[in-house]
Amino acid sequence: MRVTVTVNGAETHAEIEGRLLLIHYLRDNLGLTGSHWGCDTSNCGACTVWLDGVPVKSCTTLAAMADGHEVRTVEGLEVDGVLDPLQQGFMEEHGLQCGFCTPGMLMTIRALLDRDPNPDEATIREAISGNLCRCTGYENIVRATRWAAAHEAAARTAHQEEALV
Repeated sequence: MRVTVTVNGAETHAEIEGRLLLIHYLRDNLGLTGSHWGCDTSNCGACTVWLDGVPVKSCTTLAAMADGHEVRTVEGLEVDGVLDPLQQGFMEEHGLQCGFCTPGMLMTIRALLDRDPNPDEATIREAISGNLCRCTGYENIVRATRWAAAHEAAARTAHQEEALV
């Protein structure tokens, strides 16, 4: 079957088998290897991407389901060489160790911050409950999320103050 999928803002076209998983379309057909393939059961969350702005596990989503839709991967967080504040927060607060869960965590948390710019710890932990990390114990991931939220709030305030001048 022929699919057209907009990935990180770029329209892609491919002839695929109907059973091809979205994770394999992204990694094998498009060379976007940031999203990790971990479990094939949607338990680990390392493969999380956005489908029309909603986080989905790409290891249990067929590529055909993305036909005519928009997909955003972890590669789409960085814009023009500038890291997303959440990516920067992961660096500043040591939110990753081995890095395997990181792409899925970033995509899940970015969606959280987009709908709740100042989540408390319980909200953050609930949001990432579908993403497994075997290295960090989640403390630094929560701290990185709070770092990003604080820096985004400061940037919004500065922008609002500039607009008043």
